[in-house]
Amino acid sequence: MTVVQKYGGTSVGSIERLQAVAARIAHRAAQGRPMAVVVSAMGKTTDELVALAGAVSARPPRREMDMLLATGEIVSSALLAMAVRELGHGAVALTGAQAGVFTDDTFGRARIRGIDTERIQREFAAGNVVIIAGFQGASGEADFTTLGRGGSDTSAVALGAALHAQQVEIYTDVEGIYTTDPRIEPDARRLADIAAEEMLEAAAQGAGVMHPRAVELGLLYDIPIVVASSFAADGAAGTVIRKEVLMEPEDRVRTIALDRDVASLTLRQVPDRPGIAAQLFGPLADAGISVDTIVQNAGEDRLTDLTFTVSHADLEQAREVAAPLARELGAAELLHDHDLVKVSLIGTGMQSAPGYAALMFRTLSDADINIELITTSEIRITVLLRSEQGEQAVQLLHRAFALDQPVST
Repeated sequence: MTVVQKYGGTSVGSIERLQAVAARIAHRAAQGRPMAVVVSAMGKTTDELVALAGAVSARPPRREMDMLLATGEIVSSALLAMAVRELGHGAVALTGAQAGVFTDDTFGRARIRGIDTERIQREFAAGNVVIIAGFQGASGEADFTTLGRGGSDTSAVALGAALHAQQVEIYTDVEGIYTTDPRIEPDARRLADIAAEEMLEAAAQGAGVMHPRAVELGLLYDIPIVVASSFAADGAAGTVIRKEVLMEPEDRVRTIALDRDVASLTLRQVPDRPGIAAQLFGPLADAGISVDTIVQNAGEDRLTDLTFTVSHADLEQAREVAAPLARELGAAELLHDHDLVKVSLIGTGMQSAPGYAALMFRTLSDADINIELITTSEIRITVLLRSEQGEQAVQLLHRAFALDQPVST
């Protein structure tokens, strides 16, 4: 059975760390199973490349940005292949395109359309570990495309599906999935497993350990994903993301996510008539802008306030698209706010028991934390807060829901 692993940027953030990863790979490869290893750019390489682009262009073209950013993973894969070969095991580095990863042409947020594993299988037959540059693929025009930040996770799970792997192993700088970010709450607990549906919500709401599209692929193809630390001993326990886990009645809230990448736009006093939302969100979608939370507040005189959230990176473009539409729709003004965070309670058991929203709101109210907006799903309650109150809210809610306490069995 093929082994598919992925190593994040911190895992290969220096030559010493990269060599340690190479030793792990060589040890595993010695067991005789075919290995495909997806790797991210080293350390802060992607941020440095973005800064270089910003130094020469106020708004770099997305096609050229993809060509630039793809080089980070290519460097990592080449160096890692060299390091594995130095340890006496065959290895070859491939770009996403060489590995057969083909995407659409949505630069910066491309989606994988298919994977041709013929080259990978040939390298397996030659006895090589295949080190693949994550985060990237090739469009129909053979242009470099990238899958968005965190897209190496997506590369790994997609390759796991294409290669019929039993599971995909994601190695990072944390020991698994926690009840919340342990850098915010020291008493956070590592979860032995988590349902893919819960992890998908957590990833979408800001939990940075996994990319949402990677979790979606794992759910779609029913591939368990193991999240573990590359700094722990080989084989150390992590967290398994699987399609279903045993329900734990005492543990209905599984995790709390904090998303700092939140900005909002509000069209004030828009005439309340059919078609307003379509006129606004259609052009935003055409511009490739992903809209998250949408809240419409009905007011007097058939006027409404319409608020939606986007990422910080999309705020300026969203304002440019929305400004003429706001005038056309007759809005009184267009407001924006980038000083926000989202805090989300997540757990599949929440849908079958009352009281979670009440406890959440009471906990925040008692600490004088004002809620700007509220959204819910069957397994999630999300609130928008001022940025400076996000971490305090996570700590208070973690204690209020006793997530620091081991679950009784």
